[in-house]
Amino acid sequence: MNTVVPYLLSGISVGGQYALIAIGYTMVYGILRLINFAHGDVFMVAGLMMVYLAASMPLYLAVPLVVLLTVLLGFAIERVAYKPLRTAPRMSVMISAIGVSYLLQNLALYITGGLNKNYPTIPWISDQIMIFGAPTKRVTVITPFLTVALVIVLVWLINHTKIGMAMRAVSRDFETAQLMGIRINSVISVTFVIGSFLAAIGSMLYFSNYPGVVPTSGGMPGLKAFVAAVFGGIGSIPGAVIGAFIIGVCESLIKGLDTILTTAGVLSAPLELATFSDAFTFVLLIVILVFKPTGLFGEKATDKV
Repeated sequence: MNTVVPYLLSGISVGGQYALIAIGYTMVYGILRLINFAHGDVFMVAGLMMVYLAASMPLYLAVPLVVLLTVLLGFAIERVAYKPLRTAPRMSVMISAIGVSYLLQNLALYITGGLNKNYPTIPWISDQIMIFGAPTKRVTVITPFLTVALVIVLVWLINHTKIGMAMRAVSRDFETAQLMGIRINSVISVTFVIGSFLAAIGSMLYFSNYPGVVPTSGGMPGLKAFVAAVFGGIGSIPGAVIGAFIIGVCESLIKGLDTILTTAGVLSAPLELATFSDAFTFVLLIVILVFKPTGLFGEKATDKV
């Protein structure tokens, strides 16, 4: 049991971090029917900003400033790269999203020289603790609770506030909502702001566990968060969260499968099964698309714009 616990805790933690990124994907898709391919790179930029700001000012100033700058970055991306293409074909918007992704990666490469940057240690959440006899960081325990709390607040905002009602109206019927006087641009901007805020929080939790930041750091977490959103049902916030936790736990258990089976005496020598942890995520995506294309909680696809 003690052999499984560290991997289970790690999986729950990384699943929560994927969930915070996946919510950004699913919210943007729910309103614009757009996959924001730059979202993973916003997550990466948040990590790099923390590296540089923490080196030049106290952490209690750097943390809120990183969140603010990440939110402004998400807002700027929407206004510059997506708003002018509101009436353009979807393929044009998708190409613009890919272009923003590569722009952010290349800017990060130019600034860092491609070198790995060590993420600063955030006091308290980076401390080592013991859970059921297994050593882990406090961030591992905090992440799932913080993720659930943020999701509850987000669901409340969507269901019980004026902007939330507008977001639901726009996601249901874009053109009708516009005819009814809803300020579409404001609703879309708020969606990107919320997604970027969650990406900033997710980056702090993720890089506290995996402290190396490089220009491609947002690639794999972003892809896995996207798979989580599709698995749970793209457009469904609870679905994205559940999908992220499932992927995080399965990925972590696969990474530790050699150790678990060797300790249990099932294997006499490791089979290097951890190699397939990333592949599992994408195999899962293929399976869910074949058997349930709309995901676990997704609605039937429509041609809404």
